[in-house]
Amino acid sequence: MNIQTRPDPVVRARDLGAEIAANADEVERTRRVPGALLGRLHDSRLFRMLLPRSVGGDETEPAVYVAAIEELARHDASIAWNVFVANSSALIAAFLEPAVYHAVFADPGSIVAWGPPNASRAQAVDGGYRLTGKWDFASGCRQARWMGAHCHVLEADGTLRLNRFGRPTVRTLLFPAN
Repeated sequence: MNIQTRPDPVVRARDLGAEIAANADEVERTRRVPGALLGRLHDSRLFRMLLPRSVGGDETEPAVYVAAIEELARHDASIAWNVFVANSSALIAAFLEPAVYHAVFADPGSIVAWGPPNASRAQAVDGGYRLTGKWDFASGCRQARWMGAHCHVLEADGTLRLNRFGRPTVRTLLFPAN
């Protein structure tokens, strides 16, 4: 069944309602999405609602997306939060080079997770950056295949790299979670 013949995301979320509710205690106890439920969420494409079609996503309209998240939250708020965060992180695809977004999102089970910006730094080095910092959490990290780190960029001499507006440059660096 392709996306054009599949029910809309709200219906797909509603169809998973009983299964989500049945797993709510385990999710709370273990702080993990059980594997079978995670698989069903992937099969339902609810993690790909905001991903561009060019990468195999659904480009769901914002109002429909929010309604689907709301439907998930009726059954378990933490499942809704994880689906929301995964979709929010997928928005980065539009800013990546095609080869990069295909590497990150070509796998239908791929999720990107990151936490809030902190005191991390990306030191400019030959060929890229050397990342340092401490990350306390990233919602969805346990099911993510890719992690992201938001950081200020430091020049080779240790000074902050400034953007065209004179403000510190912030980058999100992606790397495989394994």
